[in-house]
Amino acid sequence: MALDGVQGQSPWWDRAAQRTEGLRPTSSAPRPGVADYAAGIIARNRAVLARAITLVESRRPEHAAMAAELIALLMPHTGRAIRVGVTGVPGAGKSALIEALGSWLTARGHRVAVLAVDPSSTRSGGSLLGDKTRMTRLSADPNAFIRPSPSGLVLGGAARTTRETIKLCEAAGYDVVLIETVGVGQSEVAVADMTDFLLVLMLAGAGDELQGLKRGLLERADMIAITKADGDNVAACRRAAAQYGFAMHLLREPGEAEPPVVMCSALEGTGLDRLWQVISGRQAERERTGALADRRARQDTVWMWSLVDQQIRARLAAGDRLGQTAAEIERQVRDGTLSPVRGAESIIGALGLPGCP
Repeated sequence: MALDGVQGQSPWWDRAAQRTEGLRPTSSAPRPGVADYAAGIIARNRAVLARAITLVESRRPEHAAMAAELIALLMPHTGRAIRVGVTGVPGAGKSALIEALGSWLTARGHRVAVLAVDPSSTRSGGSLLGDKTRMTRLSADPNAFIRPSPSGLVLGGAARTTRETIKLCEAAGYDVVLIETVGVGQSEVAVADMTDFLLVLMLAGAGDELQGLKRGLLERADMIAITKADGDNVAACRRAAAQYGFAMHLLREPGEAEPPVVMCSALEGTGLDRLWQVISGRQAERERTGALADRRARQDTVWMWSLVDQQIRARLAAGDRLGQTAAEIERQVRDGTLSPVRGAESIIGALGLPGCP
């Protein structure tokens, strides 16, 4: 089946644009199918990529089925990008550094996709999604694509569909994918299960630099970057780099390579070449030894089980008899008439699975 629509016609996204007034599509605008989405993505059409990500993020059952088919169709076109997770303490300048590094990379011929994850409100479920407005220069770069997404109350610093979005960006020809997480936390290390390289950004001169660090995060970090190393802050950054370097030396097992600690400045653009030298060098070494293939194979199994968890939760939240049963059990636990343990056993039993031990 051809991916570019009916022979002799222009691509569906061009026909859709011709039928669109402003930002509101008319009723005659074509409705794309899975093959249409795939064709647009492979053709590196940014608008189609954005629509495909929206499709993947949708919770509607019919959209989920299309998204699963789309990902399967595009899998042969994925896997060629360097996936970098970027996390850091609040105020470390994640967005500023990503914009500086992204612009540095596009100037050298790379195509960069930035997936910026914003925390969702536990009260309303909404997100500000303001990262794109903070990266004005990179937003205007034709070789860059920025997509802010809500975390959806998912732990681990990433969004519910970050893995799928990475695949779509790779199929669209982006050879560097930067994932900006919601911030450092105990569960932040989960982002390492979907990236090739974990970059941790830290500040100097903010009190005890090691106080707020999580051991699990440091053990998974591939590099620590001390940001805002400019002006009068350079001396403090050097002291912080020495502290972090000593901490990484203590945490590493004998024989393990110690992640480098570097200084950089998004304001002055310094240290960006060193950042990329370490990232690309580590990627090349892992490709040579086969460690990259092993890492991604493990990530695919983690992805599979996360989808199992999501689908079970979605099944329990449905409005059918099973969903109503789950809601009633939840009400009983909330009212104190049923213990959480018994409630979990009841839900598992309603799913037709063996009960808890």
